[in-house]
Amino acid sequence: MKITRNKKSHKTLMFFVTHFQYHEPYQVLIDATFCQAALKNKVIIEEQLKKYFQSQVKLLTTQCIILEAESLGAPLTGATQIVKQFYVHKCGHEGKPVTAAECIKQMTKDSRYIVASQDRSLQESLRKVPGRCLLYLHKAAPVLEAPSDASKKWVHKKAKNLLPAEAEKKIEILKKKEGLHVSKDAVAIQRKYKGPKNPNPLSCKKSKKEKQNRQQEKSKVFEVAESSKTAMKPKRKRIKLPAHIKEALKNKQS
Repeated sequence: MKITRNKKSHKTLMFFVTHFQYHEPYQVLIDATFCQAALKNKVIIEEQLKKYFQSQVKLLTTQCIILEAESLGAPLTGATQIVKQFYVHKCGHEGKPVTAAECIKQMTKDSRYIVASQDRSLQESLRKVPGRCLLYLHKAAPVLEAPSDASKKWVHKKAKNLLPAEAEKKIEILKKKEGLHVSKDAVAIQRKYKGPKNPNPLSCKKSKKEKQNRQQEKSKVFEVAESSKTAMKPKRKRIKLPAHIKEALKNKQS
């Protein structure tokens, strides 16, 4: 289950990287509702998000989010303490604070933030805008939401009007990120003309001289083998008979 979750999150993240210029370190904009859910489920946000994304992550919040959490009092005391631990990003509402939801909407207009929130109404409004990336907690597990229909439609429309040159640039960027980029020098080396190769010796006919030489070599081998056979034959042993036995045999023959 853990492997499939990581694959899904990586696929979703690559969608936003490819089509909406998200990049490392990924900036995660966190509100008090997300911190409250993390506190309830005993989740250490920074540790869990680094494991989940398996890449560099920068956790951010805004002054508007902190002020709203503080104004809600005792129920969000723990969440307020947690949200104050993150880097406070300038939102442009200094001196004139707005609601956390409104602040996040305005922050995501020009910049690429992964919005970490449990606020359903905020999530619904962000889904209607192409390029908005949402993160929420399902019990103790962080979940990167799949691209919304608005994001998919925007990508589909852009793909129809995309020029070939722009498409090539996109492909090159993806190849570099996935480690599939091949340099021009390497391509030139691969296409370099190597010249004619030597013929395959097995497919060539053998010359007559080679045949005669081979036959002579074979005959020499056979001659050496025959001579070695004759040399290896055992000699017969002659048995010497005594003189009186020889004479007896002569007398019998006569």
